[in-house]
Formats: sequence, structure tokens, C-alpha cells
Amino acid sequence: MNNATLRTGLLILAGLAAIALFSSAFIVRQTQYALVLRFGAVQSEIRDPGLHFKVPLIDNVTYFDKWVLDLDLPVQTVLSADRQNLEVDAFTRYRIIDPLKFYQAVNSIAFANQRLTSFTNSTMRNVLANASRDAIVRTERGPLMTRIQEEVNKQARSLGIEMIDVRLTRVDLPAANSQAVYQRMRTEREREAADLRANGQQRAQTIRGRAERDATVIRADANRQAEELRGQGDADKNRILAEAFGQDPEFFAFYRSMQAYEAGLKSGDTRLVLSPDSEFFRYFNDASGRRNGAGGGSASPARPAPAQ
Repeated sequence: MNNATLRTGLLILAGLAAIALFSSAFIVRQTQYALVLRFGAVQSEIRDPGLHFKVPLIDNVTYFDKWVLDLDLPVQTVLSADRQNLEVDAFTRYRIIDPLKFYQAVNSIAFANQRLTSFTNSTMRNVLANASRDAIVRTERGPLMTRIQEEVNKQARSLGIEMIDVRLTRVDLPAANSQAVYQRMRTEREREAADLRANGQQRAQTIRGRAERDATVIRADANRQAEELRGQGDADKNRILAEAFGQDPEFFAFYRSMQAYEAGLKSGDTRLVLSPDSEFFRYFNDASGRRNGAGGGSASPARPAPAQ
């Protein structure tokens, strides 16, 4: 009886010891910090990973992440130095560097995000209020983000937080202003297009007028040269005919009569009313072109009679 009771008691004590040992041990991972709390008061801060112990049933363990945390900020309207309203969308990255101070200041990630949102929005408005729209959007965006990060980091260190990065993802004009700017840009581009078209038409008219003038001059020169060549050809023709007449008047008269016969006696409805002894047919009566019974002398070419 006594042995059974002793054995039972030992088993109970062993079980209680195992439960106590199990409830007192906890593991801290490489990506975590840990705080041991006793009735809400911090007993110890654990930064190193591994197996650790606490007082069971009395102490509690709170874990915080070591890795970089993201915070997306809501879109807010900021007034720039040149009195332009801008809608700014940003995000931040941070990490916890002092878990004890973090726990004492904000206690949780949710409250830390609220405080960081307030710090970042306030700093962003103050910094961007001293910069122009062009500087925020284009020329000085990088230095402005660095300045915002430095200012927020000064305030975040009181929470046990280090700011890794602050980024302005989007900087735009409000919808109403964007439409007005778009309309103004469109009006300016249409005006530039109208100016270009007007200048193009003016240059086209100038080029067309110059081309028409040059064409007129070229045609006039061509006509002049054609008339000169035609006149020179007629002169050469007349000279050649005159030389031929001077060399052999009888042959020239005969040749001219043959041309008259060819022109006057064409095929078709050609009717002539002539006397058989007409001078037009003198080469029909005599091959030498002389009249019957007439003496010598130069023969004159036959002339065609008018057609009836």
C-alpha cells in the first residue's frame, strides 16, 4: 500500500515537473525579438535566438519581428511652394531596432503604423510645401524623399524604430486640375498645329507660284526657240529653193508643176473645169512645157485651177 502510494506521488510530481518545465521553456527564432513580461512589467529583453526559460504561469512572452515591415500611406493632398495642389501616394519601410522602447511607446505594430503614418504625413506636407511642382515631380524627387526619410527617422527613433525607406510612388494633380491642364495642353498643341499648317500652306503657295513662274518662263523660252528654229528652217528652205531655181529654172518649173498636179488631182471627188489648152496642162501637151507653136524661153510652172 505504501509503495503504491509512493509510486503515485512520484508520478504526480514528475508530471508536475514536466508541465512546469514545458511551460517555462520558449524558443526565440532568428527573425524575432522577445520580451518577458511579468504582470505587464518587462523582466528581460531577448535579442538572441535559441531556447530560453521563464517563470511558468507568471511570466508571458511577447514577440516582435526583426525583418523589414511595410506601411502603405493613404493618398493625401499637398500644397506645393508654387500653390499647386498635388495628390501624393507614398509608402514606407521600417524595422524595430529597440523592442523594449517599441513596447513601451506603442506596444503593437498596429499602433506603430498609426504613429508612423502621422509622422510621415506631417513631415511630407512640411517638406513638399517648400518645393515647386516641377521639383516634386521631376527634378528633385530623390533628394526630397531622402529628406523626408531623415526627418521621419528622427521622430521614429523615439518609438524604437528605424526608417529604411520612404518613397513617393505617385504625384499627380487632382482630377479637376488634371482635366484643366489637359485641356490647356490640348489647346496649345492645336494652336501649334494650326500655326504649322498655316506656315506650310504659305510655303506651298510660294513654291507653287515660283514653279508656275518658272514654267511660264520655260514655255516662253521654248516657244521663242521654236519660232527661231522655224524661221531659220523657212529661211533655209527658201534659200535652197532659190538656189535650185537659179541652177536649173526649167527643172524647178517642172518640179513645181508636178507638185501642183499632185495637190490638184487627188483621189476623191475632185472636179476641174479647164480648157484643154490651159497652161495648167502644158506639160501634158509638151514635155518641155512650151506652148504649141511657141518659141523658146523659160517655162513657168503650171498653176492649179481652183476646185469646183
